[in-house]
Amino acid sequence: MSVNELEEGTKLMLDFKKLSSIAEKNCDVLPVAVQNADTNEVILVAYVNDMALQHSLSTRNATFWSTSRNELWEKGKTSGETFELLEVYVNCEQNSLVYKVRPRRGNICHTKNKAGNPRNCFYRRLNMIDQTLINIDP
Repeated sequence: MSVNELEEGTKLMLDFKKLSSIAEKNCDVLPVAVQNADTNEVILVAYVNDMALQHSLSTRNATFWSTSRNELWEKGKTSGETFELLEVYVNCEQNSLVYKVRPRRGNICHTKNKAGNPRNCFYRRLNMIDQTLINIDP
């Protein structure tokens, strides 16, 4: 499967094994939904461990734990697409978080639209009839 098919294609290829692969690595992480404080748009779902959370709180930069690279992931460190951490919400069972952020520049996703602009990670909508993906930010 090519990255282009996965990230730009119209075929639905959900990764239902993501959480079990994290569990196999024995990663102690929580999911965190990242929400734009100005638009309330959900722009990313990622994972944090205690180190990533503490780094986020001390720097006020949205920081995560990369489950694929098994390392601290300072979002935007190389691209410049960083996010100011404004608030952190904890759910009732204390097993997931919401980061309210303000983009300092652009959006969060490593993908770009045809104009070359970064977009948020939820740029495709599922057609509920034929289960194809529709790019809403081509």
